[in-house]
Amino acid sequence: MRVSERAEAESAARELGVFLERRREQIAQRWADAPLFRTVFTVSRDEAVDACKAVVDALADVASTGRLEDVAAPGFDSAREQLGRMAASRARSGHTPAQIADEAAGLRTAAAELLRGESPDPSGEDARELALTVLMGTLRLVIMETTVNAGEELIARQRQQLLEVATPVISLWEGVVAVPLIGTLDSARSQVVMESLLQAIVEQRARYAILDITGVPTVDSLVAQHLMKTVAAARLMGAECVVSGIRPAIAQTIVHLGIDLGTVVTRSSLADALAYALSRQGIEVSRRRAGVDPR
Repeated sequence: MRVSERAEAESAARELGVFLERRREQIAQRWADAPLFRTVFTVSRDEAVDACKAVVDALADVASTGRLEDVAAPGFDSAREQLGRMAASRARSGHTPAQIADEAAGLRTAAAELLRGESPDPSGEDARELALTVLMGTLRLVIMETTVNAGEELIARQRQQLLEVATPVISLWEGVVAVPLIGTLDSARSQVVMESLLQAIVEQRARYAILDITGVPTVDSLVAQHLMKTVAAARLMGAECVVSGIRPAIAQTIVHLGIDLGTVVTRSSLADALAYALSRQGIEVSRRRAGVDPR
């Protein structure tokens, strides 16, 4: 772009910023009826108008800097939270990021009509309208980016919730807690297991913690490392950790891998681990013989 063209573009951008500030109320009133705002702010139209004003102010700030094509322009910062809430609401209604961005692109028409009304020659080419087209295209990109980020954050939260649900800490007896593990044990889930177990040890003042791996399909060096870290962390909290559910196939795998679990108390089943924890507390559980009155 030549110097003269760049200067003209910057001048048009500044004039556009002045226009947006001057016609802020009228633009906001028109935008409040657009699907992007109307379907989000269903209770109060005034709330929709206020949200529109915030977006117009952001666009005016961006235009005044001349950075019409920069999605990272500081002017957008004040509107990103507002745009994120709207995008998230539309996404929950089943709209894709592209559809939401298209709704944002449709906002240009209302602003362009007001802009043409101020032009001495409405049929001629107005540099401000070209600047408006570029600016609204950037807003479309910002909304699409915000929508995608909001979707990724939602997926991350749901994944974290699933991890927490999949790793419950169960109180088996006074002073005894257990975590029955089912499925693959990766780094993220191992961290959740450790945090949940340590929290339960503190809250229930548990002296024994059982990690039951009956439902873990395979044990490799990485899984064993996670288990050892959890055992060590539990010890630091004053609880003895017992690993149960070691099936013959898993026992052979551990031996072949050369993994040393010599410092860890292991039992073949959850019942054996519970019996061990109870016996260590001086509690004896005996089987009642048939026909014998427990009284």
